[in-house]
Amino acid sequence: MFEHIPAYPGDPILSLNEDFQRDPRTNKVNLSIGIYFDENGTLPVMSSVREAEAAIVAQGMPRSYLPMSGLPAYRDAAQALVFGAQSAARAAGRIATVQTVGGSGALKVGADFLKRHFPGSQIWLSDPSWENHRVVFEAAGHTVNTYPYYDDATGGLRFAAMRDTIDALPERSIVLLHACCHNPTGVDLTKDQWRELVPVLQRRNLIAFVDMAYQGFGDGLEEDAACVRMLADADVPMIVANSFSKNFSLYGERCGALSVVCKDAAQAQRVLGQLTFTIRANYSNPPMHGARLVAGVLGDAKLRASWDDELRVMRDRIHEMRHAIHEGLAGRVDEVMRARYIAQVGMFTYTGLSAEQVETLRVEHGIYLLRSGRMCVAGLNRSNVGYVAQAIAAVAGPGARP
Repeated sequence: MFEHIPAYPGDPILSLNEDFQRDPRTNKVNLSIGIYFDENGTLPVMSSVREAEAAIVAQGMPRSYLPMSGLPAYRDAAQALVFGAQSAARAAGRIATVQTVGGSGALKVGADFLKRHFPGSQIWLSDPSWENHRVVFEAAGHTVNTYPYYDDATGGLRFAAMRDTIDALPERSIVLLHACCHNPTGVDLTKDQWRELVPVLQRRNLIAFVDMAYQGFGDGLEEDAACVRMLADADVPMIVANSFSKNFSLYGERCGALSVVCKDAAQAQRVLGQLTFTIRANYSNPPMHGARLVAGVLGDAKLRASWDDELRVMRDRIHEMRHAIHEGLAGRVDEVMRARYIAQVGMFTYTGLSAEQVETLRVEHGIYLLRSGRMCVAGLNRSNVGYVAQAIAAVAGPGARP
């Protein structure tokens, strides 16, 4: 019966991570998967989260099904973090927010919702974008296109081409935008560029689908959400997917949320009902434990302050590693390649390494990057950054083998 079914080639990121786990070398370095590791190369458990968890366990609360839309306290906390506690849209009840199974689950619920209610709309992704964006939207039946984004020559942004392409899209087209810490390039729009893009989205009557998986890992919690709040204030039709995997270090708990900003509270209630219907058709209702942890931290002033401090330490360490590898490559590679490490933002950097150079790094040095040259800077630490810089220089520097 199932003879005709082809083998799944695997996800390129997760498959590479499995290859890393099987590598017996003791000096190997994993810079492929998008996970924040601390200075010791371990996945941190945040003390604020640990304290919230201890309180939850001590209460011994029952574990019944959550509502299809999720834990109310979690939904409210997620909405306040994304849009700001004093958001005018929040105050007017214009935002419909549901709990989802991670950021990927938020994308899937959003993709299904849009396909059902905007069947003629196509979606545009940045070139490049996170690989799974295309997978999720095509699986939901969308036609996926791209708009110009990354400049290979400079390691920067092709903003004028991006803006002009979006300005020519048909009405009701869906434009997927990265709020901060663009994955995979680390290249973000400046505030002035966002101010220039927002009126284009507004004038063209487009739907902005904002993916915010790294809030707090760029310039700060408020700064990283600035574009979302700008779009909400401008009344641009908007959907926002956010995740707590990175900024709470809760990867396996699958904590995400999806929010839709509507014209008024009545619209928001109808949209909330349709999002709930979409969730019912996908996974019925979301998991409880991670939602309680996030709500517990964000709902307690002391734990919230502790979490803010811990997140700042994580953000600062990423900045430190960017500067460390930048310094380690001084005089070893050309300055355009070297500058990317401090010009780009967040967990990821597009190194400018070719697929062949990436393969040489893996085979000869045990250093794992994606074939695109994307590096997860959070995998660097004081113990390995010198070795990584030396290896990159060996494969990409002036004296490297052709």
